Amino acid sequence: MSRTRPDRLSRRAVLAAATAALATAAAAAARPAVVTVLGDSITAGYGLPAAEAFPARLQAALIRSGVAASVRGAGVSGDTTAAALARVDFSVQADTSLCIVALGGNDLLQGLDPRATRANLTAIVRRLKARHIRILLAGVAAPSAIGRSYAGDFNAVFGDVARSEKVPLYPDLLAGVGRNDGLKQADGLHPNAAGAAAIAGHMAPLVARLLRRGE
Repeated sequence: MSRTRPDRLSRRAVLAAATAALATAAAAAARPAVVTVLGDSITAGYGLPAAEAFPARLQAALIRSGVAASVRGAGVSGDTTAAALARVDFSVQADTSLCIVALGGNDLLQGLDPRATRANLTAIVRRLKARHIRILLAGVAAPSAIGRSYAGDFNAVFGDVARSEKVPLYPDLLAGVGRNDGLKQADGLHPNAAGAAAIAGHMAPLVARLLRRGE
């Protein structure tokens, strides 16, 4: 009856453990990073098929740029920053690598106090940070036509939160789209399919850089 030497058993155990570790690392690398978009009707794809909405368009743009990512929509039509704060813990799942916080449009439409918007966004960012989820804050640009003082106070919110919480800022979610009627639906507010693709195309390079930085 043969006996296996203890040192041979030890080498086999080490090799088995190393092989398992490499396999686990390879599997993790193969999994796409999860990007969750916490937002309102703009990011929920109001009036659009899911395949043409912002989350799907952003995922396609990231993949074209060579970044393996799964973009998960967590937009709810009509949500204010307060409503999103109430649901952030369950809307943004634990496997999220990066959360795009794209809120404030309904606060603006309802004329809510910018101080409340700032407080809600700050709380959302802090909750995500506490869960070790990285954040990209997307701003909303208020037109001066609603009143210069209010527009100035509202527009300052996003930069203030980004600076105080030390998170990256995408200054205007609707940049290049908001004033282009050809990129909006008939309601004049929501992006059409081409508009959603444009928003995704504009934002994708920054999202890709943030994901690569976290590798």
